[in-house]
Amino acid sequence: MRTLNDPDIRVSLIEKLQSMPTKPKAIIEELRVHNGNAIADVVALYKEAHCFEIKGDGDKIERIATQGRFYDFSFRKITLVTTTKHLSKAETIAPNYWGLMVASDTNNRVTVRHIRPAQINPNFHKNLALLTLWKAEMLELLESQKKHKTKKREFLAELISANKRKIELSSNICSTLLQRYSNLIV
Repeated sequence: MRTLNDPDIRVSLIEKLQSMPTKPKAIIEELRVHNGNAIADVVALYKEAHCFEIKGDGDKIERIATQGRFYDFSFRKITLVTTTKHLSKAETIAPNYWGLMVASDTNNRVTVRHIRPAQINPNFHKNLALLTLWKAEMLELLESQKKHKTKKREFLAELISANKRKIELSSNICSTLLQRYSNLIV
């Protein structure tokens, strides 16, 4: 059986996401989140963004403890995609609200299947999630853009998040990312 690493898993994951009954509007690879503190491997854009973190055979599964904090702040849905080598450890390390998928080599083809679905993340943090956006994108979310042009991103994030519910804000972030990556629309 061959060693499965990120590139092998990523291709199969994206194929799987594109073949699901509810297809994403776009798929983004390597999205910087939380002011660049973490990079989400794959983000599927539906009504809200869904983060998929890949941990292949050669990766340290324990890293999700550190990276996961940033994903928790930035996404309402997160799924860990790993291999059978890391599956039992992943089940204990990944928070129970994270989805879990496993990649395996079947007849020399990488397949990805669900172990558990992602639930709503209770640690989503509105103003930290906004730090995925560029300043110009944040300004677009404000009614009085000119008034706040000189303000820092962190201030804008606080201002925007104070007036929006989590689901509305998450949807706004997703729509903004769709505009940014409009060339990736599936």
